[in-house]
Amino acid sequence: MATDSTQNWYKKHQQTLADAINALKTRDFYTPYPEHPKAYAEEENQKGKDAFGRLLNLNFEVLNQKAEHWIGEEVSPFWQMGLGIHYPSISVNNCISNSNAAASEWAKTSIETRAGILIEVLDRLKARFFELAYATMHTAGQGFVMAFQASGPHSNDRALEAIAMGVEELTRFPKQQTWIKPMGKHNLSITKNWKPIPKGIGVVIGCSTFPTWNSVPGVFANLICGNTVIVKPHPKSILAIAIVVEELRKALIESGLDANVVQLAVDTLANPITKELAEHKEVSLVDYTGGNAFGDYIESLPKTTFTEKAGVNSIIIDSVEALKPVVQNIGFSVSLYSGQMCTAPQNVFIPEEVKTTDGILTFDEVADALVNAVKVVVEHPKMGANTLGSIQNDSTVERVSNATFKGEVALESMDVANEEFGNARILSPRVIKTTAQKLQDFEGECFGPIVFLVRTKDTAQSVELASRLAKQKGAITCGAYTTSKGAKQRIEIEMNKAFTPVSFNLTGGIFVNQQAAFSDFHVTGGNPAGNASFTNPEYINKRFVWVGNRWM
Repeated sequence: MATDSTQNWYKKHQQTLADAINALKTRDFYTPYPEHPKAYAEEENQKGKDAFGRLLNLNFEVLNQKAEHWIGEEVSPFWQMGLGIHYPSISVNNCISNSNAAASEWAKTSIETRAGILIEVLDRLKARFFELAYATMHTAGQGFVMAFQASGPHSNDRALEAIAMGVEELTRFPKQQTWIKPMGKHNLSITKNWKPIPKGIGVVIGCSTFPTWNSVPGVFANLICGNTVIVKPHPKSILAIAIVVEELRKALIESGLDANVVQLAVDTLANPITKELAEHKEVSLVDYTGGNAFGDYIESLPKTTFTEKAGVNSIIIDSVEALKPVVQNIGFSVSLYSGQMCTAPQNVFIPEEVKTTDGILTFDEVADALVNAVKVVVEHPKMGANTLGSIQNDSTVERVSNATFKGEVALESMDVANEEFGNARILSPRVIKTTAQKLQDFEGECFGPIVFLVRTKDTAQSVELASRLAKQKGAITCGAYTTSKGAKQRIEIEMNKAFTPVSFNLTGGIFVNQQAAFSDFHVTGGNPAGNASFTNPEYINKRFVWVGNRWM
């Protein structure tokens, strides 16, 4: 039974919720969580680092979950050493049983109470942003600033966005109404009510590179809708999302509710439980982030599924005012986190001639400028290693090191030293020149620091290739550079037909990789890159069912 404190939490955070709902409608910039580490007290960084250090080589007992076994195999991409953290593991059937036991009371908890609890959790996580940053660095391999932003403020933004959209959709219709139908001499009067009934148990399957940012939308969307949640992280990237689950369970206990409304379900690479969880007859909803093959399997399940898979993201260069700021922007975009982002560009389509205000440039001139821009980022003594981060997965290293391509290697992956972490596993982008005729070189996703500079006959061919790949393979982002109004319209129309958003003429401090909560829909759900978009109304509405009752 929920306690009075939860009502106080709703009142405490009511203005934040109202502001978030307003931001959903206006699509303006909004965040209650500043994204830059310097916005927080200077001592918070060291406190977070110390808190992370205290977790190493111990059992993660703060979850207050019963454990049949303790397991964990996370390895820091920066240290190349195991973290030694072990998490409570129980059987899938016991996990499901716990969820079922907690489900009824959580489903009956009011929407306001749920919202108050969930926003209170985000408020508490704000005090752990630096701890989350170090947890993400040493599991996912992100550089410090990216890890801080992605697993702290930006992750909280996406969670709050899901809560706000949930409250909007769950309160769209009146709870009860007296329905009166004129019948001539008398009226027919019927009382009706409408209830949003949660679908049941939701499983959220996390990925190794963005353990919280990609998972919290599904977690918080399920919870605001009254569903119980089982969080199944990638076995190599558990700690950050475990901290989120810890805070959720603490808040639930303080509220007098069953902590098993949210559970962490961990496994190992050798003994995975993901399929057993996803296929369980009691599971109604599955959220998934990861590769296409497993994502296709998830979508084939007879359940409500929300997937973010992989795509072949493109940049189309038509014409530019000045080349330098363009290649600087692209060079940083392809280097950021070594391309280990679902939004990172892979194929840069460049026509034989590119118009600029200073004259016409050839494909080779533009390609060479791009190569040099990548080298500037990579070789920068302060920016290089921090921008690239570290490679999370062994298969990414193998893909870059062992791949043989028919195109011309314009820039080999270079050795980059990290002064703070001598053992960091770093790979700079491998840049390959190829042509439109060699479709086999660039038509599939090459996750990681691999970039193709594709020579095309003209912009029309570039657009045709980019849109075709988006339709066939999926795409989450597309960047375009043009000074022509007509070209802009053609690119926008054709890429939008492939359900792919376009970012035009980005230079300076904004990059195609970035997606802003409350403004940008992440993934459209319209092409093979994924079947869901967070956070739009459908992302919420598929998690519950409206049921109406009538009585005389």
